[in-house]
Amino acid sequence: MSSASYPPPPPFYRLYKNYSQDPNSAPSPPPPIEGSYICFGATHTTDNVLPSLEEQGVRQLYPKGPNVDYKKELRSLVGELLLHLLELADILIQRPSQFARRVEEISTVFKNMHHLLNSMRPHQARATLIHIMELQIQRRKEAVEDIKRRRGESQKLLNESLAALDGN
Repeated sequence: MSSASYPPPPPFYRLYKNYSQDPNSAPSPPPPIEGSYICFGATHTTDNVLPSLEEQGVRQLYPKGPNVDYKKELRSLVGELLLHLLELADILIQRPSQFARRVEEISTVFKNMHHLLNSMRPHQARATLIHIMELQIQRRKEAVEDIKRRRGESQKLLNESLAALDGN
């Protein structure tokens, strides 16, 4: 029975032979990828741009523009979704062969809801970062107060010890 040994290291390991003596001797890392690239057969891009519904071939059910009331629009889309689901149930009971149009309408409503939620991601990320930073500030303030309290206790203990030594 034969066993395979580990494969040899990649040839570029020789570039790091003096790294322990001189960490600056290693080659610099490659620059970050900009633009589009192919990974596992799919083309990806480094631009974080949310494509519009029209670009995806989906009819937009809420008003266009920067001043969209997300809460109001999501509530109206949920109401519309419920209406379409009820209509789908009714059609499945009365005319089962005509369900495809209703399923497509439900799909359009879901895609619009998904797009609205995705357009709120940058705001959510900012709010999350603000919350994390506020928690860090609060923890650091608590740590400073704890250090001050312990310093005061140790100063008091030191003064008591000095007074006890001077009293003898």
